[in-house]
Amino acid sequence: MDPTIILKKKVTGLNQRGLAGFVAKACRAAGLRSTVTVLVTGNSEIRSLNSRFRGKNQTTDVLSFPSLGCAEAFAGDIAVSLDTAARNARTLGHSIDDEVKVLVLHGILHLAGYDHESDKGEMADKEQRLRTRLGLPTALIERSSANPERRRRPNRRAPVRSHR
Repeated sequence: MDPTIILKKKVTGLNQRGLAGFVAKACRAAGLRSTVTVLVTGNSEIRSLNSRFRGKNQTTDVLSFPSLGCAEAFAGDIAVSLDTAARNARTLGHSIDDEVKVLVLHGILHLAGYDHESDKGEMADKEQRLRTRLGLPTALIERSSANPERRRRPNRRAPVRSHR
């Protein structure tokens, strides 16, 4: 199945067709056989989603919403903050398109069942291998591990995943 891509914010170099192709390729590489929906939006909507589903009234870069299991062909939703992705891309010296892909890959791994908060490095290893395979810059977990101040514990009661 083809992924659904919703670009609420637009940026040069990032388009629905290109991102859909990447998402399909990344899902296959991660072993995820179900489809996903990706929302690329701004900090305001990400803050709202994070507050509503995780009880955290703050922005974040990526959120994952696993399917509740009612539709086998649907893995879940991923929401990416384009504002945060743009800031990260400037700081790290790569394109916004690449940064969005790094964040989407992170979300796909969460939807595939990985959890870097409890898996003793399994997700970080997988993300690093896939990042290299897919031609992406530094992976999200590698950056978070290098900067412990950015790491935050997720709300274990919520079915939503975020890297911080």
